Amino acid sequence: MRSIIPDYLTEALGAVAPDNSGEPAGYIPELAAADPERLGAVFATVDGRVYGAGDIDTEFTIQSISKPFTYALALADRGFGPVLAGVGVEPSGEAFNEISLESDTGRPLNPMINAGAITAHSLAGSAELNPAERVERVVQGLSAFAGRRLKIDEAVCASEMEHAHRNLAIAHMLRSHNILTEDPRAVVDGYTRQCSVLVTARDLAMMAATLANRGVNPLSGEQVIREPVVRQVLSVMLTCGMYDAAGDWATQVGIPAKSGVAGGLIGALPGQIGIATFSPRLDSHGNSVRGVSLFERFSSDMGLHVMEVPAAARAVVRSNHVAGHGSDAIRVIQLQGGIGFAGAERVVRETLDTAPPEAGVALDLTMVYSIDDVARRMLLEVARRLTLDGHEVYLVDPESIMPDPDPGDGGRVTVIGDVEQALNSRAR
Repeated sequence: MRSIIPDYLTEALGAVAPDNSGEPAGYIPELAAADPERLGAVFATVDGRVYGAGDIDTEFTIQSISKPFTYALALADRGFGPVLAGVGVEPSGEAFNEISLESDTGRPLNPMINAGAITAHSLAGSAELNPAERVERVVQGLSAFAGRRLKIDEAVCASEMEHAHRNLAIAHMLRSHNILTEDPRAVVDGYTRQCSVLVTARDLAMMAATLANRGVNPLSGEQVIREPVVRQVLSVMLTCGMYDAAGDWATQVGIPAKSGVAGGLIGALPGQIGIATFSPRLDSHGNSVRGVSLFERFSSDMGLHVMEVPAAARAVVRSNHVAGHGSDAIRVIQLQGGIGFAGAERVVRETLDTAPPEAGVALDLTMVYSIDDVARRMLLEVARRLTLDGHEVYLVDPESIMPDPDPGDGGRVTVIGDVEQALNSRAR
């Protein structure tokens, strides 16, 4: 049976598709030629399940979304001390390409603006690497986050280098303060190649999920970076990842995030999910117009603001067993704790994905103390689809945790006090 989550994503894409405001990045010819109507969204869970809708396998360049991951590589390769000595962590309140340096030290304010990202690139890998070797370290690292080998778009790289005057000016400023200790042009060339790595929305969601999963890639199982690095990166993403719109983002969306001028946007919610969207139309801050709207909806619909207390998704399903015998047997999915989106997704998997053979299915809420709005809607949609698939659906809810359950068109659910009532009704 088809999962309900791609349907939700398709609905969300349909809601933002009519918004034609903004336009692709115009200052780089290769990016200006992007199809402005491309649109996709992907959810990747911390245990490797991927849900998507729209243009999720269309390749585009990673651009500034590479910044948090290269920052992570620098922290992993050089340690916190050397990296923090070269790059700060304070929000700049300025555009991504401003020359934001501390007046006394020349240190960039944070690694999410270009000055800090150029510095972070120079710190990836060991100090002995030459520029080409450093680029390879970065590409290898980005590939580990994505779970597959990534490559550089040479045409975009060449186009960006032709117009890299501002980044070169920033690099020369950094060199004048001894923040950079090597040829500024070589560092900018390497940074530009980093930004020209090709990805898809599917790749970006998995990269974000690796951050959400304590640095472990959910598909490969590789520990890409250690947990202290993850905490540092996610903290800087939350406060600095959306440039001069970071404050609005932190309060309204509340998901550690990073945007890129090719139209990508990622968010990583610790312990729960990695999210990626793709739409090339940009707003005045350089962020994807439709992507921002999608994230605002996801955060609101699913209670994903980082200041919300998330449910322990893996512990939501207490048991999945059969009660009774023969044709009267019932599949019982016993739930527990507080259920949010991540927990409800586990329930979806336990029911719809496994297609229970029993005619009766009971969702047991006896040990559940709360269900948020999106989880309620997901569980009721599960009930509706099970009904349409020929199952008799029961809701064991003695405390009315889910009052007045209505599964919607074609759905039917019988509320009971315990599983025994369901068995008795089927035996009659």
